[in-house]
Amino acid sequence: MGRKKQENVAGENVSSNNSEKLQNPFKVIGHVFSSGDILTKLSFIILGLSNMCRGQILKGILYLAMECGFFFYLILFGGSALVRLGSLGTVQQSKVYNETTGIYDVIKGDNSMLCLLYGVTAAVIILLFICIWYSGIKSALKVQELKRDKKKIPSFLEDIKDLFDKNVHKTLLFLPSMGLLIFTIMPLIFMFLMAFTNFDSDHQPPGNLFSWVGLKNFRTILLSGEKIGKTFWPIFGWTLIWAVFATFLNYIFGMLLAILINKKEIKLKKLWRTIFVLSIAVPLFVSLLAIHLILADSGSLNILLQELGFIDKSLPFWTDATWARVTVIIVNLWVGIPHTMLITTGILMNIPSDLYESAKIDGAGPATIFFKITLPYMLFVTTPYLITQFISNINNFNVIYFLSAGAPLTVDYYKGAGKTDLLVTWLYKLTVDNKDYCYAATIGILIFVICSTFSLLTYRRTNSYKNEEGFQ
Repeated sequence: MGRKKQENVAGENVSSNNSEKLQNPFKVIGHVFSSGDILTKLSFIILGLSNMCRGQILKGILYLAMECGFFFYLILFGGSALVRLGSLGTVQQSKVYNETTGIYDVIKGDNSMLCLLYGVTAAVIILLFICIWYSGIKSALKVQELKRDKKKIPSFLEDIKDLFDKNVHKTLLFLPSMGLLIFTIMPLIFMFLMAFTNFDSDHQPPGNLFSWVGLKNFRTILLSGEKIGKTFWPIFGWTLIWAVFATFLNYIFGMLLAILINKKEIKLKKLWRTIFVLSIAVPLFVSLLAIHLILADSGSLNILLQELGFIDKSLPFWTDATWARVTVIIVNLWVGIPHTMLITTGILMNIPSDLYESAKIDGAGPATIFFKITLPYMLFVTTPYLITQFISNINNFNVIYFLSAGAPLTVDYYKGAGKTDLLVTWLYKLTVDNKDYCYAATIGILIFVICSTFSLLTYRRTNSYKNEEGFQ
């Protein structure tokens, strides 16, 4: 019995080692080629051959049809799309005067944007076919082993049934995965590649083609002394300042408000919470547009203060850079504090009351209790939330755009950028107002690098990540 047990354990170890070995796709391909017979090896070239010759005719035909369809697409469309991707078009659209009709005839040329789009599509289709080919050669070896071991080879209908039984996860994930690929990944790749072109207001296809410029846009924005480079760094600095104030002031005041409402001496707790939550119930853009009009030079607040004799001229809420920046931070507090209050209220209720009672017995005051018990517990639980909020505030388009629209504008900045613009609102202006798509794509990549780097480095250094059981 002991010997059989040892053999079983050894067999399991060998099996697990083989499965680990075959996790690498290149090792899987090598294993299939070395272990496969002539039909399996020919399946590397003629997809589905092993399946067709061993009884899985419909499955083999499907693999072969997908291979033929891929090469048909590659010959007719994909190959030329990949070639045009390298140049982004060479023939520019032009007009030629037609003496017979007396008008100019448009001679169509290449369209750089379509060249880029079709090239990305061709590259993605090639990657998809590689996945299908990889699945096909694995299936070829599997059916060979079933035939060799004289086991039942599943029919096409049995494979279909498996897709709704033990392989149902593949069926359920197929449509979401394709939607993610088509509507998210491909547009991201398209926009990413746009950062390496000169697709700006002076290069608008089909009249004016754009081309690849490599890292020129990154050098122009980050290192050059041009106006756009001199605009990026001040806006980047203000974006970080805004994100810090908008995140931590909301967090601190929201937590203090929650602590205040949760005190035993406070009555009508539900009423107070409802009052503060009303700002969340109103759509954010409605509130921001209303506040923008109220604080305008001829808005109701300035007019009221002038009528009461408190001021002689309008307060420069949107015309002075310092006033505008302080204003958007304060208004964001009014919008953001209720969110933090709701989140921290639930956490405060879960802090063990024994900790507070023990601290009071030891003579700790309210400040000591807050900094030694409440704040550490809150930070441990809400650190991921803080990181998320910080990143969200870096990309907080709504508050800035609807409230100040980047005002006040200045001639020192590049093409309509303002003193309260964040990188994300400036990116929007570059695309919609100025059609400088290459610079906008470059800034988008820089925002992604900044946010992802900060998130990963910060979270991995927090107690929420290092000491998950710390407050259990």
